Amino acid sequence: MSHEENVFFKMIYEVSDYAILLLDVNGIVMNWNTGAQRIKGYEAEEIVGNHFEIFYTEHDRLQRKPESLLEIARLMGRATDEGWRLRKDGSTFWGSITITAIHDENGNVNGYTKVTRDLTERRKAELELVEHAKELEKKNRELEQFAYIASHDLQEPLRTITSLYELLNSSYFNNLDENARQMMEFVGEATERMRQLIQGLLEYSRIGKESFPEWVDCQKIVQDVVDDLQLLIRETDTEIMIGPMPHLMGYEVELRQMFANLITNAIKFRKPGDSPLVIITATQEFATWKFAVKDNGIGIPSCYHDKIFIIFQRLHPREMYEGVGIGLAHCHKIAELHKGDIWVDSQEGQGSTFYFTIDTLKLKSA
Repeated sequence: MSHEENVFFKMIYEVSDYAILLLDVNGIVMNWNTGAQRIKGYEAEEIVGNHFEIFYTEHDRLQRKPESLLEIARLMGRATDEGWRLRKDGSTFWGSITITAIHDENGNVNGYTKVTRDLTERRKAELELVEHAKELEKKNRELEQFAYIASHDLQEPLRTITSLYELLNSSYFNNLDENARQMMEFVGEATERMRQLIQGLLEYSRIGKESFPEWVDCQKIVQDVVDDLQLLIRETDTEIMIGPMPHLMGYEVELRQMFANLITNAIKFRKPGDSPLVIITATQEFATWKFAVKDNGIGIPSCYHDKIFIIFQRLHPREMYEGVGIGLAHCHKIAELHKGDIWVDSQEGQGSTFYFTIDTLKLKSA
């Protein structure tokens, strides 16, 4: 063996991050490096001369996975796999392996190299992430079910309160003094706010429950929303600019609600004395469409950029701006329904741009 070859094999032997083996044509282990000893737990004299199937679980051996991988490497020149492998002490590790065929001068396979990397920590993190996602999905389902039941069951007592209020108001209002009339007005306003909160909660729980993704024309959706808002647009002297919109897979009713909420907010939170300008655009980034609704309104301080998407969160007194603080929570849930995200780019006094994305590839495979 030449000096260069000796240095090369010594280098392979001392590599500790990878198990590097030489197998004969039948899969018998012919050599053993430091990395193999660290990952698999065997000394060289314990393993050289044994078939490499010793590293595979009983299930994989019954499925003849070792033989199958050798056959793939023989036919294709290379085979790769990931799965649980056995150490000497019986414990398992998640191994990423590559088996490469070695050929003689006539092109015949006369052995294989096998490289294994221990990716146990990565695999555990992946499994923990999957479990966390499942648990989160379960909790979200429970929360949505609770929201639906709570809001549905609250409607009946609220209707009773409202009916009693209307009866008292129509029958006795003229007999009340000024203080009592004012208290009656407070009761009426409070019951209306409660009705809006319950209705908003009910609508929130229903998002995506009674519809399925389909091909939708976003240009038509946006134009329909603008047409529906014509009275508000004329009253506020709002200018709406709509860029080219795509046809894509999505939830039509929910997308209509998304655009309606964002455009209405852009008009509502305008600067005093200024005519609102709302610009709606869409750009494609690979399989993802990114929409933007930009306005010249009052803007949002950066410390509230995340808070505004939480249900029933308000940044302004009710006397200044009407609403119950659920519209952007709806938008957040609709973005998640479309396997996307929603965020805002804004500074106080300098307008806002709301972005949301739709991942058409994930949506199709969901």
